[in-house]
Amino acid sequence: MIGPIRFVYNILFPAAVLLMLPGFLVRMIRRGKYRHKFGQRFAIYSPGVRQKIAGTNRVWVHAVSVGEVNIALKLIQALRDKDPSLAFVLSTTTSTGFKLAASRKSTWLEPIYNPLDFLPVARRAVRLINPRALILVEAEVWPNVVCEARRLGAKAVLVNARLSPRSEKRFRAARMITAPLFNQLDALFLQEPEDIARWISLGVKREKLHVTGSIKFDDSANTPRPVRNFRPALDALGVPADAPVLLGGSTFEGEEEILARALLEIRKSRPDLFLILVPRHQERGDAVANQIERMGLKVARRTRPDTNSKPDVLLVDTTGELASWYLCATVVFIGKSLCDRGGQNPAEPITAGVPVIFGPHMRNFASLVQGLLRSQAAIEIHDEATLQAAVESLLSAPEIRVAMVERGVHCLKIHRGATARTVFLLREKAFKFENPAQQHPS
Repeated sequence: MIGPIRFVYNILFPAAVLLMLPGFLVRMIRRGKYRHKFGQRFAIYSPGVRQKIAGTNRVWVHAVSVGEVNIALKLIQALRDKDPSLAFVLSTTTSTGFKLAASRKSTWLEPIYNPLDFLPVARRAVRLINPRALILVEAEVWPNVVCEARRLGAKAVLVNARLSPRSEKRFRAARMITAPLFNQLDALFLQEPEDIARWISLGVKREKLHVTGSIKFDDSANTPRPVRNFRPALDALGVPADAPVLLGGSTFEGEEEILARALLEIRKSRPDLFLILVPRHQERGDAVANQIERMGLKVARRTRPDTNSKPDVLLVDTTGELASWYLCATVVFIGKSLCDRGGQNPAEPITAGVPVIFGPHMRNFASLVQGLLRSQAAIEIHDEATLQAAVESLLSAPEIRVAMVERGVHCLKIHRGATARTVFLLREKAFKFENPAQQHPS
């Protein structure tokens, strides 16, 4: 069945690329970083990179952007701990994801940009890497990459499989196409027990489905990201140690302005409130700073420290620091949740001991969010007014903040050990280790 579907896909894919090309070029010009190693998107590599990604005992891990790369790095480290002979190629789609992957580059880990899933390109990349296993993180399953890898004898596995309501609706509408593709995978590792029935309803064979929990929410694994103490940076800006801090994490366009207006209103009763903004895309730094300054607020930039005047807002226009900044917050607003972009990870601030507020658009984390709301471990807001009310309520009630975090940590317990369970199942379903663990993780 996959043969005819793949034939049609390879006819339509080039046309779809041409249709999307204008928008892609606009983003290239706007962000600039899309030009970085652009040839790799067509499986064109420098001699040095070719030498590092080709060879024996390679495992190819694909992660779309920063969130997925963090999961991939955690999993890669756990696999490497079990079998030091393994070497990894980590592909990513975005420039921010590549930057994070490149920060972990080593003799056994080489980052690349994911090749375009155009058959000649995908075939060239797969033949060069010749992976013993292809591990896909969370959502992206590219037909040509998967089929070419399996044709060369590699196992293909989707780990931390994420099925948002929107994706589920699309896959169900195109079940005749998507079911054969997902069944090409040797295994799918799911985040929640409830996900089993959802994947079966999409036509995926039951024997391919395994519940591991979410690596993203697994705080029992060693995280590759060092936690830094940014409190001295706030001290240098004149922010008192006892001042409440509202942090907007991974915010999207429009949300920074909403948070800034909330700051102005709340300061009428809490004049010591300080705002930290961490935009999802650091290249928006100039636009965000200009927008906030037009509202009469003083902005300090993480990349341009200025301690001469006390700011109202700190703009963190860097990548990879968000988890550490959560430790400085009193209340966290989860970005991309008021603008219908699917939301961002609410587990990180909860793990950092901070209560979370988010908008109604958290479909990327639907299962976790439902559990948090049922347990009263988070607050869902719907607009600027309810955001302001929620922040004021939490700032005035420390005991509620503590209770929310405790309930949130309890909701995350189901995911504890997810990394170890994933590693164990990869040994069973994808490849053998040189020195495999003997015990199944609990």
